Amino acid sequence: MQGEESIDVPTLAVLELLAQDSPPDRFHELLQRGQRQRLSPDRLADLQRATHLALDVQASVSQRRRRETFMTGLVDTVHDMAGPSSPDTLLKVVTSRARRLLGFDMAYVSLRDADDNAYIHSSDGDTTALNAGLVVRKQRGLSELVRTSGAPFWTTDYLNDDRIPHWDDVDEVVRAESLSAIMAVPILRGSDPIGVLYGANRVVRHFTPDEISVMRSLADFASVALEKAELLDRTRREIAELEALGAQSRTTVTRLQRLADAQSRLSSLVLDGSDLQQLASAAAQALDGGLVVSDAYGRILTSAGETAGVPDPVTDRVVLETHAVGGPVALAADLWATPVGAGGENLGIVLLRTPVELDADTQRFFRFVGQAVAMLLVIQRSTAVAAGPVRDEFFDELLAVPLRAPHRLVARAQRLQVHLEEAYVVVAIRPEGSDHGKAVVWASSYSHRHQGLKTVRDGRIVLLLPGSDASAAARAVHNELSPSLALSVTVGAAGPATGLASVARVHNEAQRCLDTLAILGEAGTAASMADLGFLGLLLSDDRDVDGFVASAIGPLLDHDTERGADLVGTVEAYFASGHSPTRAAETLYIHANTVARRLDRITELLGPGWQKGQRAVEMQLALRLVRARDVLRQQRETTALGNRPDTQSEG
Repeated sequence: MQGEESIDVPTLAVLELLAQDSPPDRFHELLQRGQRQRLSPDRLADLQRATHLALDVQASVSQRRRRETFMTGLVDTVHDMAGPSSPDTLLKVVTSRARRLLGFDMAYVSLRDADDNAYIHSSDGDTTALNAGLVVRKQRGLSELVRTSGAPFWTTDYLNDDRIPHWDDVDEVVRAESLSAIMAVPILRGSDPIGVLYGANRVVRHFTPDEISVMRSLADFASVALEKAELLDRTRREIAELEALGAQSRTTVTRLQRLADAQSRLSSLVLDGSDLQQLASAAAQALDGGLVVSDAYGRILTSAGETAGVPDPVTDRVVLETHAVGGPVALAADLWATPVGAGGENLGIVLLRTPVELDADTQRFFRFVGQAVAMLLVIQRSTAVAAGPVRDEFFDELLAVPLRAPHRLVARAQRLQVHLEEAYVVVAIRPEGSDHGKAVVWASSYSHRHQGLKTVRDGRIVLLLPGSDASAAARAVHNELSPSLALSVTVGAAGPATGLASVARVHNEAQRCLDTLAILGEAGTAASMADLGFLGLLLSDDRDVDGFVASAIGPLLDHDTERGADLVGTVEAYFASGHSPTRAAETLYIHANTVARRLDRITELLGPGWQKGQRAVEMQLALRLVRARDVLRQQRETTALGNRPDTQSEG
């Protein structure tokens, strides 16, 4: 009894170890100490049973704790995956959590590519760069076993496991990472495997059902996370597309509103009686480009904006092609054309130069620009025809000699907005054919466009146009009217002049110019009195001798007056000697080199070609007029001197 009392109660000692959460070897030590102390069989049996129960309790508590750890880890994993993340980030979370929860040396995920091969997407714990991105062909590796079975697969020794369809590239990675035990769990979407979650250790390891269950949970989380991430990415893409579509729609609405405003402005310009230049400028601004309007024969009527690179003149082929299409045509990458027509009549085209590709809406607006130009041209022509009789009657009154009631004509000119106090020219036109009526209609529109007047006299069309260059006016009328009638037109012009009283005189000169062209056999051409040279001087009513002389040899007269030279005398001697510098030098009693230098100076002042043709004739006539004027002046001075009283008394 005394010996038994000296021994500790075995069960109490077991409870103390259990309370202290001692390791299993401490329990085994207690059992061995009881055996050495030779406890009674009953007491020893109690100790053994208490030890086994304590170990069972401890294992149960340890398993519960581990499960709690797993659950906590899974909850944390779900929490980490709850935020908006990319698939790459979510898979990294899964591999990292699997490695920490289950004590793997390495964890990684493989997914299927477009060819249904497996490739390593994410990896955690690897020590080489061989694993990341590795592609495993179908029917190779653990991924194939998992894919075909749809169930987890594990091995304690990968390289020596004959159940696995080995592949050299995978075995090389396993050897490089020194891996032994590997567990593979499918990542399923529905019943279809979309990837595999792996856990691996570098030592032999037997995996428990709890560990496999946790891996399956992580794989399920990965599947849900991937689906959520893909849905989020798809939603983001759709939102971005919707935002882009919304921005594009807003831009389109803004552009359409701008084009609609521009269309309204063009309509207002047409209805308000604006001219073609104003219409072209507004259209060019709306289209943000350079605009050129040409008639049916390719002649440019007006332009606006930057028009560099627009063909000038516009070819007939371009005009016909544009009207054949009936709408905007891309002539080049930065050049467009649209027809101008009314009632089947070809009035011309509008050219647009822009570096921007025209969309369908802008092309429709560009088509409207052509229609607006057509409406303006038709309105101008109609206005000219409607107002024609009143303006024609006024022009006829201006041609009367003498003028009747000039003050009344001045008032009418103001009402008709005819500014005769400014320079004007008169153009006489004779169509060389039978299409006289069409020429009259054209002349009405032309005079209206140029703020002038028109009348018809003796089968000839007469225009009074603002301006000071009769030659340019004659050429412009000829160049536009001849193609319109498709036959030759003779045009004569005179002027400039100002005032009511000069209209009839300038009209007579234009008529004589027209007759002179016919007499000279130049029908179908255009000229002014100034173009006829000395003939114009002879035919002109005012016979502007000074103007003729100045136009022929004025620079020579000015040079001689300023420098005391004798270029005029040198020219006279040069013409008198039959264009021989040597004989001219003999006549002037100077060296031939001096004559040559003077002739060079004359060419510098008058320009080349003064020795030939009509210019030579006009120069000789001007020289004769100068000499005749000098003789007459001397005669007047001599007569005046002879009539002085002091001279008569001396006689």
